[in-house]
Amino acid sequence: MVGYNAVLARNTQNAPQGIGPYAQTVAFSHYNHLCAQLPVDPTSGGVVAGGVKAQAEQCFRNIKAVIESIDHVMDDVVRISVFVTDIADSDTVFDVYQTYFSSYLPALTTVAVAALPLGARVQVEALVSNGEGTIPNAPQAGDLIKVARNTKNAPTDPRSTQTVAFSHYNNLSAQLPIDPGTGKLVAGGIKQQTEQCLENIKAILESIDVPFDDIVKITLFLKNLSDADAVNEVYSTFFPDSAIARTAAYVPARTLVAASALPLGALVQIEAVVSHGDGTPPQAVEDRHGIVIKANNTSSAPLCALSTQTVAFSHYNHLSAQLPLDPKTGQLATGGVKEQAGQCLKNIKAIVESINHAMEDVVKINLYLKNIDDVAAVDEVYTSFFPTAVPARRTVGVSQLPGDALVQIEAVVANAEGTPPKA
Repeated sequence: MVGYNAVLARNTQNAPQGIGPYAQTVAFSHYNHLCAQLPVDPTSGGVVAGGVKAQAEQCFRNIKAVIESIDHVMDDVVRISVFVTDIADSDTVFDVYQTYFSSYLPALTTVAVAALPLGARVQVEALVSNGEGTIPNAPQAGDLIKVARNTKNAPTDPRSTQTVAFSHYNNLSAQLPIDPGTGKLVAGGIKQQTEQCLENIKAILESIDVPFDDIVKITLFLKNLSDADAVNEVYSTFFPDSAIARTAAYVPARTLVAASALPLGALVQIEAVVSHGDGTPPQAVEDRHGIVIKANNTSSAPLCALSTQTVAFSHYNHLSAQLPLDPKTGQLATGGVKEQAGQCLKNIKAIVESINHAMEDVVKINLYLKNIDDVAAVDEVYTSFFPTAVPARRTVGVSQLPGDALVQIEAVVANAEGTPPKA
């Protein structure tokens, strides 16, 4: 399939131009990855006046403008991610959100973070289905449809759908530690909450007949990063799940994020991206194993027993977030944020090249900063790795990073050749 798909970056004057080296939307195969939208007026280039409601309205107007500029509609959104600086603002944001999704609700993730660019109170990100594929191939997938599903065996939320499938992926709403029977947070501490989050994910996957080991990427949002060891203890009892996965020692790609607060005062929230080998009807159903998960590690980047550096399925590689660790010593890179950002990006480049790809294949970057004011310094390094400013990007400030790092970077990479069956 080499040559059939191309990375396609696009911008419109009807939405804010990036405050950094990135594109508003980058399409590849059957998805568009949108840059996280700040409440910036595209005419003035400044954050809109008013409170969080006015800011949320501007974020969604910007998303709508980008989507319409590429001949899509808001109902093509499969996932919305909301980042606020005050979790109490989330209800106001959702009041606005629901005016843009009246008949269909995407998968949803909501997190409070330490800071956002430009001092914004809210930032909203969208992942959009791209039914026509991307040029230079002829439109080949007009028969694909989005499938949104819920099960009573996991918590339901009137503001989101538990899982939204399109093409070869299911995107799950981030799961809170809610008991679906009571609708309340489970009793106990971080271990009990982590177990409930993962049980909810498992219930959703069982309801759509997808094995737990079909998860390709996990994002853990923790209220207290010091809880990581306890979370990992529980996490390791869920992954690997099957005998086949245990034999292969398969674990998904993974990112750990410190949240300032989570909905309902939860201590943990877990988001999953899941392979879905049979596509979405009315496309003819393929053999689920006609496309396989390919997990890859290289000694040229830091290794972790709890995650795989990159997991490929169909036309995407999902990378674990990279810390500024020297792969030879396992220690943080010496120096300040520039040196640390450089090490993160070197690690990403090593992983990408180890699977015979190039940095030009990166479609999305998520940047986590200990100090949001470091973004300009990071961009000085960043542009040497992405001179064409192609990937879409999300930037958030967090209260802490693993290992007391100053920066953490994760990437989603195009996989032009797909992942064929095992020989």
